Amino acid sequence: MSLKVLTVVGARPQFIKAAAVSREILKHSGRIEEVMIHTGQHYDPNMSQVFFDELEIPAPRYNLEVSGGNHGAMTGRMLEGIEKVIVDEKPDWLLIYGDTNSTLAGALAASKLHVPVAHVEAGLRSFNMRMPEEINRILADRVSSLLLCPTHVAVENLAREGLTQGVHNVGDVMYDVALYYRERARKNSRILEQLGLAEKGFALATCHRAENTDDPVKLGAIVSALAEIAVDMPVVLPLHPRTRKLLQQYGLEHQLAALSVVDPLPFLDMVALEQAAKVILTDSGGVQKEAFFYEVPCITMRDETEWVETVSLGWNHLTGASFENILQAYSAISELPTEHGNNPYGDGTAAGRILSYLLGPSAP
Repeated sequence: MSLKVLTVVGARPQFIKAAAVSREILKHSGRIEEVMIHTGQHYDPNMSQVFFDELEIPAPRYNLEVSGGNHGAMTGRMLEGIEKVIVDEKPDWLLIYGDTNSTLAGALAASKLHVPVAHVEAGLRSFNMRMPEEINRILADRVSSLLLCPTHVAVENLAREGLTQGVHNVGDVMYDVALYYRERARKNSRILEQLGLAEKGFALATCHRAENTDDPVKLGAIVSALAEIAVDMPVVLPLHPRTRKLLQQYGLEHQLAALSVVDPLPFLDMVALEQAAKVILTDSGGVQKEAFFYEVPCITMRDETEWVETVSLGWNHLTGASFENILQAYSAISELPTEHGNNPYGDGTAAGRILSYLLGPSAP
């Protein structure tokens, strides 16, 4: 009798993480079946069949098309849709990733229907309760039966909250992904040639987090700092449509003239740019880690990070959305490490460990 796993994802980074586990599931065909739900939380025009072809996974069986609206309305509509799929599919496990509203909706729907929840990236904490993601993480962990942590620090965070049952340090699936795709990106992507970029001759920037984009002062400081860096070297900015709209709304779009602004990129092109950049500036959790994996100095334009190991090991510098701090960190990138010491994110086999716990004695 095969085990059925219902996977809930809603944002592009979650699909990328899920791809590592989905590939591992395919190695156990006949023993485990995966059904994937895309809540539609982040509408991305690049989330087409080409995207799933790049990831070498089938497109989701269900798309709830829930996007836009306030947190409560969005999460409520997702809850309703996921609940219906759970009732129809009768899964043995519900698998969730990270910290989005889709993650929380999946966790709540399954726990109320007594379906055990496995949470990949459990135990991460920024300790900033003003972040919606922090609330989502904490609540999802509370109702999960399997807490699949990416690092030892995440295990310790859960222990401080009294959560020790079903907690396992499996390593980081993002490291699995980085190892799997890095050579494919180098071979198959032509993005450097298309943008006229030289290896280690440009900066790569991303900015999408609401704490930065919803504040015109913070967003203005970030784009001003990027424009200043662009005097020294090209700055490539794959620009999220929401960020572009807010820049126009705040009258800041003139700052973009100094930057190499492109639309959100296909997955392999982004991986190629991350590896080739001299420095990465971001407010994304995933991009911080990818910079670390590819041994590229990172400047994180936030006041805190869940990925504290990247900071303690010297590869990541937190600046907040401060013009002066960003430029100061940029001027000091030559002082960052040149090679990895111990990697706290595992050995690239996290997906296999996740499967072993889903199939093992903890299985329902």
